[in-house]
Amino acid sequence: METIDVGFLSLLPPIIAIALALCTKEVISSLLIGILSGGLIYALNTGGGIIEMSSVAFGVTAETVGSPGKFNIILFLALLGALVYVVTMAGGSRAYGNWASTKLKSKRSAQLATSFLGMLIFIDDYFNCLTVGTVMKPVTDKYNVSRAKLAYIIDATAAPVCIIAPISSWAAAVGSTLYETGAFTNELQAFFATIPYNLYAILSIIMVLALAATNLEFGPMAKEEYKAEKKGDLGAVNDDLESNQEVSDKGTVWDLIIPIGALIVFSIISMLWNGGYWAGEGLTIGEAFGNCDASAALVLGGFWALVVTFLLFIPRKLVTFKEFMGGIGEGVKSMVPAYIILTLAWTIGSLCQDYLGTGIYVGQLVEASNLPMGLIPAIVFLVAAGLSFSIGTAWGTFGIFIPIVVFICQASAPELMVVTLSATLAGSVFGDHCSPISDTTILSSTGAGCDHIKHVATQMPYACLVAACCFFGYIVAGFSYGNIALTLGTGIILLAVTLFVLHRLSSRKLEKTEVTAEPEA
Repeated sequence: METIDVGFLSLLPPIIAIALALCTKEVISSLLIGILSGGLIYALNTGGGIIEMSSVAFGVTAETVGSPGKFNIILFLALLGALVYVVTMAGGSRAYGNWASTKLKSKRSAQLATSFLGMLIFIDDYFNCLTVGTVMKPVTDKYNVSRAKLAYIIDATAAPVCIIAPISSWAAAVGSTLYETGAFTNELQAFFATIPYNLYAILSIIMVLALAATNLEFGPMAKEEYKAEKKGDLGAVNDDLESNQEVSDKGTVWDLIIPIGALIVFSIISMLWNGGYWAGEGLTIGEAFGNCDASAALVLGGFWALVVTFLLFIPRKLVTFKEFMGGIGEGVKSMVPAYIILTLAWTIGSLCQDYLGTGIYVGQLVEASNLPMGLIPAIVFLVAAGLSFSIGTAWGTFGIFIPIVVFICQASAPELMVVTLSATLAGSVFGDHCSPISDTTILSSTGAGCDHIKHVATQMPYACLVAACCFFGYIVAGFSYGNIALTLGTGIILLAVTLFVLHRLSSRKLEKTEVTAEPEA
């Protein structure tokens, strides 16, 4: 099958899927209908019918999941689900929660500890999303942090941190994509040049730390936090392993730390190994990370972490051999909803990118518009955000859009090249951050044990606030020719003021609601 030009129709599948997901609160059927609508558009424009529609839809699904990178992610999820389950069975998670509860004395410290852990695990966003949730859920639960808030903290310290971390799978993807445009002398120079102007990443980190330290909540998240604080309703789903499985009372904190530590260490070693660090080619550690296949490395890391866990638990009789192997099966099954949603999300993204030409259509719209040069970074930020939100992938978005941006800037505004490329990356991460069909959004809700649509609904106002501040920051950058102090200063000041005002308005609304509800009780 070849890419066809269907114009605006190329945007319909993600629009249909997202609209249905937000209206029905059911993501799997929404994604499936979106995929089928894309298949119908392709079939009707290539002379096919209903049979062709289903053939296209499921053919793209099989092709997408069959790619090594995607299948490796599913394998990693399976291994991580197994690891989480057996660690819980052995009592490691319970022991860590009890220990951390003695060290972290408040809700604020629990949220800050979660935020810092998310920023510490910057190697890969998939790894971040699932590991942070596993480790911190027992602690945040104790202090009545809603699962929606936990999912937001995880998501806001995943892609936004990875996109500015020099040693990460994202750095490799961004650096190579930028270098291939010919605008930079090497990949590292290309990546580092964009960091100071990646406003969405920087402001997202500031935002999550501010919310963790001050609880300046607003919008739907304020309601979730109110229910968690006042009523004990955390909004937890699909993670109550201990109620369905006997948990050993012999487990210690080390029975969580060693398996998770092994996962981190073996993942890093595997990235360096398949990146060629020990291949005798004289690569630096940074270059090896840049060459690595992160998804394949995570599979190896997950496997060897499970081996270490087996050797740690079985000789000490925390669990029997039969229980351990049964736990692996149960852990794999616990990830089935994530497999399904990820597979459908990848399919609709691939359908839009590779068959309906969504990225090409959006790029043509930007090229055809006659915009003032100073507005280019801000407009590019919005367009990249819209495209990323629609197809659910930041990588796919900047892969499509960066060559177009380079062409536009070389022809009309070479002095704004770095700022505009940074705006492309920032917009891509924003769209990915709040899209219901983004893999990192899905994994964040999975890792936090939060309803997926609830995570999207509570996170979106926060992401949009940061994005609005970025938009004005990029306007300033465009007309000041990239003055970093003015650009960052504008974004940070707008974020601080708006966050405070929205919190005050939301608090008053909640107080009125509480007062109104009291007589009825």
